[in-house]
Amino acid sequence: MTMTTQERCIAPEERTSAARADWNLLIDSVRESGQYPTRAEAERVTRIVLSTLGGHVTGDERVDLARALPEEAARLIAGQIPVTSPLTAPGFVDSVAARIEGATPATARWDVSSVLSALPPLIGDDLTNRVLAALPPGYALLFGRADLGRR
Repeated sequence: MTMTTQERCIAPEERTSAARADWNLLIDSVRESGQYPTRAEAERVTRIVLSTLGGHVTGDERVDLARALPEEAARLIAGQIPVTSPLTAPGFVDSVAARIEGATPATARWDVSSVLSALPPLIGDDLTNRVLAALPPGYALLFGRADLGRR
């Protein structure tokens, strides 16, 4: 990633501090929407969901998504090997359920929705729409959006 002039003028420790703050805001948002009892639980779920998502978003959308997210989240997205064929939304939820001890399809759907619905305010409507267009039908609901007319 190339840095803007403004980013180059910010000392590395300040960038790290800002990235941590953004990560903390993301985790706080997930904790609130998912009603997780601890911050650690919200962070654990966020890491699992984002790392799973990272394999399913490819191309420019993957690059732009990583750029739009806090540094820690970007690493989770970018650090995954892209899958050759993205899972359906229910398959994605099942994949997350398999990675969370004791999860059921219902609790995994809650976890996925808690994390993915926290992304649109961070990444904006345009990128959210592009990511959704690149994924199989059914993901919009996981991102907290209506899935109107998408086949």
